[in-house]
Amino acid sequence: EVDLEERLGELDLRSDSDVPDIPPPTDSTPEILKRALSGLSARWKNWWIRGILTLAMISVFFLIIYMGSFMLMLLVLSIQVKCYHEIITIGYRVYHSYDLPWFRSLSWYFLLCVNYFFYGETVADYFATFVQRREQLQFLIRYHRFISFALYLTGFCMFVLSLVKKHYRLQFYMFAWTHVTLLITVTQSHLVIQNLFEGMIWFLVPISSVICNDITAYIFGFFFGRTPLIKLSPKKTWEGFIGGFFSTVVFGFIFSYFLAQHQYFVCPVEYNSETNRFVTECEPSELFQMKKYSVPPLLQAVLGW
Repeated sequence: EVDLEERLGELDLRSDSDVPDIPPPTDSTPEILKRALSGLSARWKNWWIRGILTLAMISVFFLIIYMGSFMLMLLVLSIQVKCYHEIITIGYRVYHSYDLPWFRSLSWYFLLCVNYFFYGETVADYFATFVQRREQLQFLIRYHRFISFALYLTGFCMFVLSLVKKHYRLQFYMFAWTHVTLLITVTQSHLVIQNLFEGMIWFLVPISSVICNDITAYIFGFFFGRTPLIKLSPKKTWEGFIGGFFSTVVFGFIFSYFLAQHQYFVCPVEYNSETNRFVTECEPSELFQMKKYSVPPLLQAVLGW
C-alpha cells in the first residue's frame, strides 16, 4: 500500500510552474506590406493588411474551385492534417519534458490508420470502376476493414509497449488526447468530403457563409462597433455580430441561387473510367429547380396581397 501511494504521489509531482509558457505571437505580415503601410495608424494598417490578404486567399480559393472537386478534397485533407498537427503540438509542448516515448510517432501513426480507414471507404464508394481494373487494389478494398483493424491494433500494441512506470496516467491521458483529436479532425473532414461528392454546392455554401460572416462581422465592427460582445475576444462587438448575421443570411440566399443554376455545382461528382476524370453532369433534382408556391389565404389577407 505504501508503494502504491508513493507511485500515485509521484504522478503529481509536477506543478503548474513546470508547464512551459505559451510562446508570444509573432508578426508574420509580409515585409512588403509593412513598408507600404508604414505611414498609416495601427487601426487602418490592420484594415488594409486584412483586406489584401483576404482578397489573396479568396482568389486562391476560387482557383482551387476551378480546378475541380479532387483539388478541393486535397485542400480539405491538407487542412485536416494541419489542424491535427496544431492540436497534438499543444499536448507535446506541455508534456515534452516528461520524455514520453513514441508519443509523436504514435500520434501520426494513428492519424495514418484512421485516414486509411475513412478514405479507403471513399475510394470504394466513388472509384469502384477504377478499382475493378487493378487487381492489387481489389485485394485492398476486399479486406479494407480487416487491414484497418490490424493497423489500429498494431498501434495499440505499440502504445502498450511504450508505457513507462510512474507515467501511466499521463500516457493514457495523451492516448485519449490523440483519439479525441482524431474524432474532431478526421471524422469531420471525412463528412465534409462526403458532402463534396454529393455536389459542390453542399461544400461551397457552408464554407462561403462562414467566410462571409467573418468578413462582414469585421467590417461592421470596424465602422460601427461600440458595444463589446464577449470578454474572451474584446475586439468583437454586438454591432459586428448583428451585421454579420444578417449579411450572411442574405449572402446565403443569393449565393445558393447562383450555384443552383449550374450543373457543375449541383451534380454529384462521379469518376469516369473512360476519361480518368471526375465529371459533374446530370439532370438537376427538383431541389435545385424554381417552383411557384401560393401564399396561404390568411397570410395574403394579413399582407394585403
